[in-house]
This record gives sequence, C-alpha cells and structure tokens, in this order.
Amino acid sequence: MQYVMASLGKASCTLLPPSRSPIGCKWVFRVNENPDRTVNKYKVRFVVKGFHQRLGYDYNETFSPIIKLVTVRILLTLAITHKWKLQQLDVNNVILNGILQEEVFMTQPPGFETSNKQLVCKLNKAIYGLKQTPRSWFDKLRTTLLNNKFKSSKCDPSLFVYSKSTTVIYMLVYVDDIIVTGNNSTFIKSLVSKLNSEFSLKDLGDIDYFLGIEVSSQPVGSTILTQSNYI
Repeated sequence: MQYVMASLGKASCTLLPPSRSPIGCKWVFRVNENPDRTVNKYKVRFVVKGFHQRLGYDYNETFSPIIKLVTVRILLTLAITHKWKLQQLDVNNVILNGILQEEVFMTQPPGFETSNKQLVCKLNKAIYGLKQTPRSWFDKLRTTLLNNKFKSSKCDPSLFVYSKSTTVIYMLVYVDDIIVTGNNSTFIKSLVSKLNSEFSLKDLGDIDYFLGIEVSSQPVGSTILTQSNYI
C-alpha cells in the first residue's frame, strides 16, 4: 500500500479526524485506441469517487478554463499562414502534478488495504476523480508558464503567448494536450526542455489529432480538419 500511495500523489496513512467522511475509490481499466481503431495500449487508473466530496470540506473552487474551438482554428490558421511547425505535447500523468489546497481523506485502495481498517489515506497531491483536480493542475501549469514570461490571453485563458523582440510563441492547453507553435524553433525546443524538467512530457511530433479533430497537412501547404472518428 505504501508503494501505491507514493505513486498516487504521495498520500499518507492517518486516522480519520472527527466529523469527516472519507471518499471512496476504485480501479478503472480501459483500452486506448489509435485513430484507425487498433489497440494502442491497455491502461489502468486509480480514481477517487468525487461524488462523495462535500463542498467546504473536501473541495472549494473547481472551475478550470476550457479551450474554445475558435481559438484552435485561429491558431491553426496562423501557423499555416506563416508556415510555422505545429508541435503537439502530452503530459504524462497530468493530474498527479496538481497540489491540493484542501484536506482530503480517502478510503484504503481495494487490494492494498492494511491490517488496521481504521486508517484512511490523506491526499497531499491531486489524483483522478477529485472535483478540484483540473483546476489544481491548470494553476500549476499557468504559474510555470507565467514564470517563463508567457502571458495568458484575456479572450481565452487556455492560450498562452510569449512575445519578446522578434520571437512570438503560442501555446494552447487543454488539460494534458498542448499545442506549441511560433516563429522560433530553437526557443520552442528550449521551452519544451524546461517544461519536461517540471513535468514529464511526451513529444507527439506534428499535430495530427486534437480534441477529436483530425488534422491532415496537404502537400500544397493547406490543412484539412475532419471529425469522422469522433462522429
């Protein structure tokens, strides 16, 4: 159980305080598919039952910005017009990077219970299923980007812009999916390296699938957007 808790937000075992109720938890199994419906990988995820949470006890603010599709189209148009490379990144175990501001207590994970049934798990970091998890992750990523001289767009808080001298970089964030483009490939490479030191990133190369949208680059320089798999 200690190993599992160390990997799930560095939780610690403790006795449940008076007047508090622990949140339930479970294991979720799923199959990730490629765009052509072949199996990409099998995944197992440990989640908490967020519907057990109580406002004012286990969570407070939960709102997290959601990307606007018009912003995605505008960014793609800019990249095509200026012939910028569109690089797609994925954050590994994205939710586990968030830091909790509240005290959250969880029941022992199924299959990893201790002999002392009175013990519960106190979560120090966010895990999947918590109501405030997306917000805590976005706050941490936003703080990191602002520290790297990015500015959050007033029209779409999920769009971050770096502008200095002749360098312009755009970063679009949707939870763990990130699109980066701009006129300075050297700066982008350095930025990705910095972010990878903060969070574990996976470089997916040129964008081909984002928010259910298939992006196909054409030899003439245009791009076709389709949603046949989504439909």
